[in-house]
Amino acid sequence: ALPVRVRFTKDLSYTPAEIRFPDAVPAVANLTHLWRRTPLGEGGRRQCAPGRLGAAAGTASWERCVVDKKLGGAGLRGQTAGQTALCTVGRAGSGLTYRGYDIADLAEHASFEEVAHLIFHGELPNDEALGAYRAKLKQLRRLPSEVRAALETIPATAHPMDVMRTGCSLLGNLAPEADFNGQQDVADRLLGAMPSIVNYWYRYSHDGERIDLDSDDEDTVAGHFLQTLNGVPPSDLHRRALSVSLILYAEHEFNASTFTARVCASTLSDMHSCVTGAIGSLRGPLHGGANEAAMALIKRFKTPAEAARGVREMLARKEVVMGFGHAIYRQSDPRNRIVKAWAERLGKAAGDTTIYPISCAIEEVMWKEKRLFANADFFHAAAYHFMGVPTKLFTPIFVCARVSGWTAHVMEQRANNRIIRPSAEYIGPELRPFRALAAR
Repeated sequence: ALPVRVRFTKDLSYTPAEIRFPDAVPAVANLTHLWRRTPLGEGGRRQCAPGRLGAAAGTASWERCVVDKKLGGAGLRGQTAGQTALCTVGRAGSGLTYRGYDIADLAEHASFEEVAHLIFHGELPNDEALGAYRAKLKQLRRLPSEVRAALETIPATAHPMDVMRTGCSLLGNLAPEADFNGQQDVADRLLGAMPSIVNYWYRYSHDGERIDLDSDDEDTVAGHFLQTLNGVPPSDLHRRALSVSLILYAEHEFNASTFTARVCASTLSDMHSCVTGAIGSLRGPLHGGANEAAMALIKRFKTPAEAARGVREMLARKEVVMGFGHAIYRQSDPRNRIVKAWAERLGKAAGDTTIYPISCAIEEVMWKEKRLFANADFFHAAAYHFMGVPTKLFTPIFVCARVSGWTAHVMEQRANNRIIRPSAEYIGPELRPFRALAAR
Protein backbone atom coordinates (compact mmCIF):
# COMPACT_ATOMS: atom_id res chain seq x y z
CA ALA A 1 0.00 0.00 0.00
CA LEU A 2 1.16 3.53 -0.71
CA PRO A 3 1.92 5.68 2.34
CA VAL A 4 -0.53 8.52 2.96
CA ARG A 5 -0.76 11.29 5.54
CA VAL A 6 -4.04 11.08 7.42
CA ARG A 7 -6.04 12.50 10.25
CA PHE A 8 -8.89 10.67 11.95
CA THR A 9 -12.42 11.67 12.75
CA LYS A 10 -14.78 9.88 15.10
CA ASP A 11 -16.15 6.41 14.38
CA LEU A 12 -19.20 6.42 12.13
CA SER A 13 -21.71 3.69 11.37
CA TYR A 14 -21.31 2.28 7.87
CA THR A 15 -21.79 -1.23 6.54
CA PRO A 16 -18.34 -2.60 5.73
CA ALA A 17 -19.70 -4.95 3.09
CA GLU A 18 -20.84 -1.97 1.05
CA ILE A 19 -17.41 -0.34 0.93
CA ARG A 20 -14.89 -1.28 -1.75
CA PHE A 21 -11.43 0.02 -2.61
CA PRO A 22 -9.09 -0.63 -5.51
CA ASP A 23 -6.21 -2.99 -4.88
CA ALA A 24 -3.80 -0.22 -5.91
CA VAL A 25 -4.02 3.54 -5.79
CA PRO A 26 -2.40 5.64 -8.54
CA ALA A 27 0.38 8.08 -7.63
CA VAL A 28 -1.97 11.05 -7.84
CA ALA A 29 -4.85 9.77 -5.77
CA ASN A 30 -8.21 11.42 -6.33
CA LEU A 31 -9.35 10.46 -2.86
CA THR A 32 -10.50 12.49 0.10
CA HIS A 33 -11.08 9.64 2.53
CA LEU A 34 -10.54 5.94 3.01
CA TRP A 35 -12.18 3.37 5.27
CA ARG A 36 -10.17 0.61 6.83
CA ARG A 37 -10.48 -1.64 9.88
CA THR A 38 -7.04 -1.68 11.51
CA PRO A 39 -5.60 -2.14 15.01
CA LEU A 40 -3.95 0.63 16.93
CA GLY A 41 -0.41 1.17 15.73
CA GLU A 42 2.67 2.62 17.39
CA GLY A 43 1.86 5.55 19.65
CA GLY A 44 -1.84 4.69 19.69
CA ARG A 45 -2.37 5.79 16.08
CA ARG A 46 -4.50 3.73 13.73
CA GLN A 47 -2.76 2.72 10.53
CA CYS A 48 -4.71 3.61 7.43
CA ALA A 49 -4.01 2.27 3.93
CA PRO A 50 -5.90 1.41 0.77
CA GLY A 51 -7.34 -2.11 0.63
CA ARG A 52 -10.40 -4.26 0.02
CA LEU A 53 -12.96 -4.74 2.78
CA GLY A 54 -15.27 -7.73 3.19
CA ALA A 55 -18.42 -8.58 5.09
CA ALA A 56 -16.61 -10.78 7.58
CA ALA A 57 -15.45 -7.83 9.61
CA GLY A 58 -18.17 -8.37 12.20
CA THR A 59 -18.61 -5.63 14.78
CA ALA A 60 -15.08 -4.24 14.63
CA SER A 61 -14.51 -0.48 14.76
CA TRP A 62 -14.25 1.30 11.43
CA GLU A 63 -12.71 4.73 11.04
CA ARG A 64 -12.87 7.45 8.44
CA CYS A 65 -9.43 8.63 7.35
CA VAL A 66 -9.21 12.03 5.68
CA VAL A 67 -6.30 12.02 3.26
CA ASP A 68 -4.14 14.95 2.16
CA LYS A 69 -5.06 15.12 -1.50
CA LYS A 70 -2.08 15.57 -3.79
CA LEU A 71 -2.62 18.40 -6.23
CA GLY A 72 -1.65 18.39 -9.88
CA GLY A 73 -2.29 20.13 -13.18
CA ALA A 74 -1.50 23.52 -14.66
CA GLY A 75 -0.17 26.48 -12.72
CA LEU A 76 2.51 24.37 -11.00
CA ARG A 77 -0.19 22.75 -8.86
CA GLY A 78 1.32 20.21 -6.52
CA GLN A 79 4.91 20.95 -7.56
CA THR A 80 7.45 21.54 -4.81
CA ALA A 81 9.42 24.62 -5.82
CA GLY A 82 11.56 25.02 -2.72
CA GLN A 83 11.83 24.65 1.03
CA THR A 84 10.53 26.96 3.74
CA ALA A 85 10.54 27.02 7.52
CA LEU A 86 8.01 29.85 7.67
CA CYS A 87 4.60 28.34 7.08
CA THR A 88 2.50 25.26 6.35
CA VAL A 89 -0.69 25.46 4.27
CA GLY A 90 -3.34 22.76 3.93
CA ARG A 91 -1.47 20.25 6.03
CA ALA A 92 -3.40 17.53 7.87
CA GLY A 93 -3.86 18.26 11.57
CA SER A 94 -3.66 22.03 11.16
CA GLY A 95 -4.68 23.96 8.09
CA LEU A 96 -2.27 26.86 8.59
CA THR A 97 0.75 27.37 10.85
CA TYR A 98 3.43 30.04 11.17
CA ARG A 99 6.75 28.69 12.43
CA GLY A 100 4.91 25.78 14.06
CA TYR A 101 2.16 27.84 15.73
CA ASP A 102 -1.45 27.22 14.72
CA ILE A 103 -3.12 30.24 13.15
CA ALA A 104 -6.07 29.97 15.55
CA ASP A 105 -3.77 30.27 18.58
CA LEU A 106 -1.93 33.25 17.09
CA ALA A 107 -5.16 35.02 16.15
CA GLU A 108 -6.57 34.53 19.62
CA HIS A 109 -3.54 35.36 21.74
CA ALA A 110 -0.93 37.31 19.76
CA SER A 111 -0.61 40.79 18.29
CA PHE A 112 0.45 41.38 14.70
CA GLU A 113 3.83 42.72 15.83
CA GLU A 114 4.45 39.50 17.77
CA VAL A 115 3.59 37.47 14.68
CA ALA A 116 5.81 39.58 12.42
CA HIS A 117 8.68 39.08 14.88
CA LEU A 118 7.94 35.34 14.87
CA ILE A 119 7.98 35.16 11.08
CA PHE A 120 11.25 37.10 10.84
CA HIS A 121 13.17 35.61 13.75
CA GLY A 122 11.60 32.20 14.33
CA GLU A 123 10.45 32.83 17.90
CA LEU A 124 7.80 34.91 19.64
CA PRO A 125 9.31 37.94 21.41
CA ASN A 126 9.29 38.47 25.16
CA ASP A 127 7.80 41.66 26.57
CA GLU A 128 11.03 43.65 26.30
CA ALA A 129 11.72 42.55 22.73
CA LEU A 130 8.13 43.29 21.70
CA GLY A 131 8.30 46.80 23.12
CA ALA A 132 11.58 47.45 21.31
CA TYR A 133 10.20 46.12 18.04
CA ARG A 134 7.06 48.24 18.22
CA ALA A 135 9.18 51.30 18.96
CA LYS A 136 11.36 50.54 15.93
CA LEU A 137 8.38 50.13 13.60
CA LYS A 138 6.90 53.37 14.93
CA GLN A 139 10.05 55.27 13.98
CA LEU A 140 9.93 53.75 10.49
CA ARG A 141 6.46 55.10 9.64
CA ARG A 142 7.75 58.47 8.49
CA LEU A 143 7.92 59.09 4.76
CA PRO A 144 10.61 61.19 3.04
CA SER A 145 9.38 64.47 1.64
CA GLU A 146 10.11 63.19 -1.88
CA VAL A 147 7.76 60.25 -1.36
CA ARG A 148 5.00 62.47 0.02
CA ALA A 149 5.40 64.87 -2.91
CA ALA A 150 5.16 62.00 -5.39
CA LEU A 151 2.08 60.58 -3.68
CA GLU A 152 0.39 63.98 -3.97
CA THR A 153 0.72 63.82 -7.76
CA ILE A 154 -1.17 60.51 -8.02
CA PRO A 155 -4.88 61.12 -8.72
CA ALA A 156 -7.74 59.76 -6.66
CA THR A 157 -8.75 57.63 -9.64
CA ALA A 158 -5.54 55.58 -9.43
CA HIS A 159 -5.68 51.99 -8.26
CA PRO A 160 -4.46 51.91 -4.63
CA MET A 161 -2.28 48.90 -5.41
CA ASP A 162 -0.50 50.97 -8.06
CA VAL A 163 0.08 53.60 -5.38
CA MET A 164 1.67 51.07 -3.05
CA ARG A 165 3.79 49.65 -5.85
CA THR A 166 5.04 53.14 -6.73
CA GLY A 167 5.66 54.05 -3.09
CA CYS A 168 7.69 50.90 -2.50
CA SER A 169 9.75 51.42 -5.64
CA LEU A 170 10.41 55.07 -4.79
CA LEU A 171 11.63 54.12 -1.31
CA GLY A 172 14.06 51.79 -3.04
CA ASN A 173 15.47 54.75 -4.97
CA LEU A 174 15.75 57.09 -1.98
CA ALA A 175 17.02 54.53 0.55
CA PRO A 176 18.30 51.59 -1.49
CA GLU A 177 19.38 48.31 0.02
CA ALA A 178 23.16 48.72 -0.13
CA ASP A 179 23.87 45.07 0.65
CA PHE A 180 22.15 42.10 2.23
CA ASN A 181 23.64 42.74 5.68
CA GLY A 182 20.88 45.27 6.35
CA GLN A 183 18.03 43.25 4.89
CA GLN A 184 16.10 42.96 8.17
CA ASP A 185 16.13 46.74 8.56
CA VAL A 186 14.78 47.10 5.02
CA ALA A 187 12.02 44.59 5.78
CA ASP A 188 11.09 46.46 8.96
CA ARG A 189 11.13 49.76 7.07
CA LEU A 190 8.64 48.45 4.54
CA LEU A 191 6.44 46.99 7.28
CA GLY A 192 6.36 50.35 9.05
CA ALA A 193 5.90 52.46 5.91
CA MET A 194 3.21 50.64 3.93
CA PRO A 195 0.20 51.93 5.94
CA SER A 196 1.64 55.45 5.73
CA ILE A 197 2.06 55.24 1.95
CA VAL A 198 -1.50 54.22 1.15
CA ASN A 199 -3.21 56.42 3.73
CA TYR A 200 -1.16 59.54 2.94
CA TRP A 201 -2.16 59.20 -0.71
CA TYR A 202 -5.79 58.40 0.11
CA ARG A 203 -6.32 61.28 2.52
CA TYR A 204 -4.63 63.81 0.22
CA SER A 205 -6.23 62.67 -3.04
CA HIS A 206 -9.71 62.21 -1.59
CA ASP A 207 -9.87 64.77 1.25
CA GLY A 208 -7.14 67.27 0.30
CA GLU A 209 -5.47 66.71 3.68
CA ARG A 210 -1.76 66.24 4.34
CA ILE A 211 -1.81 63.95 7.35
CA ASP A 212 0.93 64.18 9.97
CA LEU A 213 2.43 60.72 10.18
CA ASP A 214 4.59 61.70 13.18
CA SER A 215 1.71 62.75 15.44
CA ASP A 216 0.32 59.23 15.69
CA ASP A 217 0.33 57.95 19.28
CA GLU A 218 -0.63 54.45 18.22
CA ASP A 219 1.96 51.76 19.03
CA THR A 220 0.55 49.09 16.71
CA VAL A 221 0.49 48.76 12.94
CA ALA A 222 -3.29 48.21 13.06
CA GLY A 223 -3.87 51.27 15.23
CA HIS A 224 -1.62 53.41 13.04
CA PHE A 225 -3.50 52.35 9.91
CA LEU A 226 -6.92 53.14 11.35
CA GLN A 227 -5.91 56.45 12.92
CA THR A 228 -4.18 57.80 9.81
CA LEU A 229 -7.13 56.67 7.69
CA ASN A 230 -9.92 58.10 9.86
CA GLY A 231 -8.13 60.93 11.67
CA VAL A 232 -9.21 59.74 15.12
CA PRO A 233 -7.91 57.02 17.45
CA PRO A 234 -9.64 53.68 16.79
CA SER A 235 -11.69 51.82 19.35
CA ASP A 236 -10.10 48.89 21.14
CA LEU A 237 -12.47 46.58 19.25
CA HIS A 238 -11.44 47.90 15.84
CA ARG A 239 -7.75 47.96 16.71
CA ARG A 240 -7.84 44.32 17.82
CA ALA A 241 -9.97 43.23 14.88
CA LEU A 242 -7.56 44.73 12.37
CA SER A 243 -4.59 43.24 14.20
CA VAL A 244 -6.19 39.79 13.85
CA SER A 245 -6.81 40.46 10.17
CA LEU A 246 -3.15 41.35 9.65
CA ILE A 247 -2.18 38.10 11.40
CA LEU A 248 -4.43 36.06 9.10
CA TYR A 249 -2.94 37.68 5.99
CA ALA A 250 0.70 37.82 7.15
CA GLU A 251 1.99 34.67 5.48
CA HIS A 252 0.75 31.85 3.24
CA GLU A 253 3.66 29.82 1.87
CA PHE A 254 4.34 29.83 -1.92
CA ASN A 255 1.29 31.76 -3.11
CA ALA A 256 1.54 33.71 -6.38
CA SER A 257 2.86 36.99 -4.93
CA THR A 258 5.28 35.28 -2.54
CA PHE A 259 6.60 33.10 -5.35
CA THR A 260 7.06 36.24 -7.43
CA ALA A 261 9.15 37.72 -4.63
CA ARG A 262 11.23 34.54 -4.33
CA VAL A 263 11.84 34.32 -8.09
CA CYS A 264 13.05 37.92 -8.02
CA ALA A 265 15.16 37.23 -4.93
CA SER A 266 16.74 34.21 -6.59
CA THR A 267 18.40 36.57 -9.08
CA LEU A 268 19.95 38.38 -6.06
CA SER A 269 17.90 41.48 -6.76
CA ASP A 270 17.22 44.04 -4.03
CA MET A 271 14.43 43.81 -1.46
CA HIS A 272 12.42 46.72 -2.89
CA SER A 273 12.34 45.10 -6.34
CA CYS A 274 11.18 41.81 -4.85
CA VAL A 275 8.35 43.47 -2.92
CA THR A 276 7.38 45.71 -5.84
CA GLY A 277 6.98 42.59 -7.99
CA ALA A 278 4.97 40.88 -5.26
CA ILE A 279 2.59 43.85 -5.06
CA GLY A 280 2.12 43.60 -8.83
CA SER A 281 1.17 39.94 -8.51
CA LEU A 282 -1.24 40.59 -5.66
CA ARG A 283 -2.89 43.33 -7.72
CA GLY A 284 -4.33 40.71 -10.09
CA PRO A 285 -7.98 39.81 -9.40
CA LEU A 286 -7.24 36.08 -9.21
CA HIS A 287 -4.94 36.63 -6.21
CA GLY A 288 -5.85 39.79 -4.32
CA GLY A 289 -9.06 41.75 -4.57
CA ALA A 290 -11.55 38.99 -3.77
CA ASN A 291 -12.66 40.83 -0.63
CA GLU A 292 -13.40 43.93 -2.71
CA ALA A 293 -15.41 41.86 -5.19
CA ALA A 294 -17.24 40.23 -2.27
CA MET A 295 -18.23 43.64 -0.88
CA ALA A 296 -19.54 44.73 -4.26
CA LEU A 297 -21.63 41.55 -4.43
CA ILE A 298 -22.99 41.90 -0.90
CA LYS A 299 -24.06 45.50 -1.51
CA ARG A 300 -26.19 44.42 -4.46
CA PHE A 301 -28.76 42.83 -2.16
CA LYS A 302 -31.09 44.23 0.47
CA THR A 303 -32.08 41.02 2.28
CA PRO A 304 -30.64 37.52 2.82
CA ALA A 305 -33.47 36.01 0.77
CA GLU A 306 -32.75 38.32 -2.14
CA ALA A 307 -29.04 37.46 -1.85
CA ALA A 308 -29.72 33.72 -1.90
CA ARG A 309 -31.94 34.06 -4.94
CA GLY A 310 -29.49 36.35 -6.71
CA VAL A 311 -26.49 34.09 -6.15
CA ARG A 312 -28.41 31.05 -7.41
CA GLU A 313 -29.20 33.02 -10.56
CA MET A 314 -25.53 33.92 -10.92
CA LEU A 315 -24.56 30.27 -10.64
CA ALA A 316 -27.17 29.33 -13.22
CA ARG A 317 -25.54 31.84 -15.59
CA LYS A 318 -22.16 30.29 -14.71
CA GLU A 319 -20.87 33.54 -13.25
CA VAL A 320 -17.94 33.46 -10.86
CA VAL A 321 -18.66 34.34 -7.23
CA MET A 322 -15.45 35.66 -5.71
CA GLY A 323 -14.31 34.75 -2.21
CA PHE A 324 -15.02 31.01 -2.37
CA GLY A 325 -12.82 27.96 -2.75
CA HIS A 326 -9.04 27.83 -2.62
CA ALA A 327 -6.14 26.46 -4.64
CA ILE A 328 -4.78 24.45 -1.70
CA TYR A 329 -7.49 24.00 0.95
CA ARG A 330 -9.93 21.25 0.02
CA GLN A 331 -12.58 21.33 2.77
CA SER A 332 -12.34 24.74 4.46
CA ASP A 333 -10.08 27.73 4.91
CA PRO A 334 -8.97 27.83 8.58
CA ARG A 335 -8.85 31.63 8.46
CA ASN A 336 -12.51 31.91 7.51
CA ARG A 337 -13.88 30.72 10.84
CA ILE A 338 -11.78 33.32 12.64
CA VAL A 339 -12.63 36.31 10.45
CA LYS A 340 -16.30 35.29 10.25
CA ALA A 341 -16.57 35.44 14.04
CA TRP A 342 -14.96 38.89 14.01
CA ALA A 343 -17.30 40.08 11.25
CA GLU A 344 -20.29 39.01 13.36
CA ARG A 345 -18.88 40.76 16.43
CA LEU A 346 -18.11 43.96 14.53
CA GLY A 347 -21.53 43.89 12.89
CA LYS A 348 -23.30 43.67 16.25
CA ALA A 349 -21.24 46.59 17.57
CA ALA A 350 -22.20 48.62 14.50
CA GLY A 351 -25.89 47.73 14.78
CA ASP A 352 -25.81 45.92 11.45
CA THR A 353 -28.87 43.97 10.37
CA THR A 354 -28.08 43.39 6.69
CA ILE A 355 -24.42 43.03 5.69
CA TYR A 356 -23.50 40.09 7.92
CA PRO A 357 -26.80 38.17 7.42
CA ILE A 358 -26.50 38.65 3.65
CA SER A 359 -22.91 37.38 3.79
CA CYS A 360 -24.05 34.27 5.65
CA ALA A 361 -26.84 33.67 3.14
CA ILE A 362 -24.36 33.80 0.24
CA GLU A 363 -22.00 31.46 2.08
CA GLU A 364 -24.82 28.95 2.63
CA VAL A 365 -25.91 28.97 -1.00
CA MET A 366 -22.35 28.49 -2.26
CA TRP A 367 -21.89 25.48 -0.04
CA LYS A 368 -25.25 23.90 -0.82
CA GLU A 369 -25.10 24.49 -4.56
CA LYS A 370 -21.41 24.16 -5.38
CA ARG A 371 -19.78 22.69 -2.26
CA LEU A 372 -17.51 25.75 -2.22
CA PHE A 373 -16.46 27.15 1.15
CA ALA A 374 -15.78 30.79 1.97
CA ASN A 375 -12.08 31.58 1.96
CA ALA A 376 -10.28 34.19 4.06
CA ASP A 377 -11.34 37.04 1.79
CA PHE A 378 -15.11 36.72 1.89
CA PHE A 379 -15.98 37.71 5.46
CA HIS A 380 -13.10 40.18 5.52
CA ALA A 381 -15.32 42.32 3.31
CA ALA A 382 -17.93 42.70 6.04
CA ALA A 383 -15.30 43.08 8.77
CA TYR A 384 -13.49 45.92 6.98
CA HIS A 385 -16.78 47.58 6.11
CA PHE A 386 -17.81 47.66 9.78
CA MET A 387 -14.47 49.29 10.65
CA GLY A 388 -15.11 52.09 8.18
CA VAL A 389 -12.44 51.05 5.68
CA PRO A 390 -13.28 52.12 2.10
CA THR A 391 -13.67 49.14 -0.21
CA LYS A 392 -10.84 50.26 -2.49
CA LEU A 393 -8.42 49.94 0.45
CA PHE A 394 -9.26 46.32 1.29
CA THR A 395 -6.44 44.81 -0.79
CA PRO A 396 -3.84 47.37 0.38
CA ILE A 397 -4.43 46.08 3.92
CA PHE A 398 -3.44 42.69 2.53
CA VAL A 399 -0.14 44.29 1.45
CA CYS A 400 0.42 45.87 4.87
CA ALA A 401 0.23 42.38 6.38
CA ARG A 402 1.82 40.21 3.71
CA VAL A 403 4.94 42.38 3.39
CA SER A 404 6.12 40.54 6.50
CA GLY A 405 5.80 37.19 4.75
CA TRP A 406 7.20 38.46 1.45
CA THR A 407 10.35 39.91 2.98
CA ALA A 408 10.88 36.85 5.20
CA HIS A 409 10.72 34.66 2.09
CA VAL A 410 13.19 36.92 0.30
CA MET A 411 15.65 36.49 3.16
CA GLU A 412 15.03 32.74 3.27
CA GLN A 413 15.64 32.45 -0.48
CA ARG A 414 18.88 34.39 -0.19
CA ALA A 415 20.11 32.17 2.63
CA ASN A 416 20.02 29.05 0.44
CA ASN A 417 19.84 30.40 -3.06
CA ARG A 418 19.74 28.94 -6.49
CA ILE A 419 18.19 30.91 -9.32
CA ILE A 420 14.64 29.74 -10.00
CA ARG A 421 14.44 28.74 -13.64
CA PRO A 422 11.75 26.13 -14.45
CA SER A 423 11.34 24.47 -17.83
CA ALA A 424 8.37 24.66 -20.16
CA GLU A 425 6.56 22.00 -22.14
CA TYR A 426 6.88 23.05 -25.77
CA ILE A 427 3.64 22.85 -27.78
CA GLY A 428 4.68 24.77 -30.91
CA PRO A 429 5.50 23.52 -34.43
CA GLU A 430 8.24 20.98 -35.05
CA LEU A 431 11.57 21.95 -36.63
CA ARG A 432 11.06 23.40 -40.12
CA PRO A 433 13.27 24.95 -42.80
CA PHE A 434 13.65 28.67 -43.21
CA ARG A 435 11.89 30.14 -46.26
CA ALA A 436 13.32 33.14 -48.03
CA LEU A 437 11.24 36.30 -47.96
CA ALA A 438 10.43 36.10 -51.70
CA ALA A 439 9.10 32.56 -51.29
CA ARG A 440 6.67 33.29 -48.45
